[in-house]
Amino acid sequence: MAAEAGITRAGEGLEGVSWNIMGQTYKPVQLSESSFAFDTLFPSGTFVPPHIHPDQDEFIRVLEGEFELMLDGEKLHAKAGDLIRMPMGSTHGIFNNSGANTRALFWVAPSRRLYDLFVKLDGLTNPPDVVRISAEHNIHFLPPPAEA
Repeated sequence: MAAEAGITRAGEGLEGVSWNIMGQTYKPVQLSESSFAFDTLFPSGTFVPPHIHPDQDEFIRVLEGEFELMLDGEKLHAKAGDLIRMPMGSTHGIFNNSGANTRALFWVAPSRRLYDLFVKLDGLTNPPDVVRISAEHNIHFLPPPAEA
């Protein structure tokens, strides 16, 4: 799929698409073979557990609010204006523990099957299903840490 010229209007997804994935809102804003970008809204208390994209670089520009991250075992914080860089193969988890909504623009390169994954995850609420379907699309969640 080739990139298309045009404008994706603020607050809209391509062709009006919007997904609810585990309480977060994702709206695709750009899609081509080389990259996939999506606007997100993470309500306070929502998160994406630690996972790996073996064949995609992932980036996040925080637009409003802040994220707490686990990136390759290191705890980091990013606020509005910051760019988070997660090279392919890195382990990363994204958490909104701020007490307010966080809006961000995410993108991956290349796009691989992430768009198709989000189509399948839309509306799912059972974490084991999310983990299984994600693995089928080469996104691998890590097991929870052992209790101390």
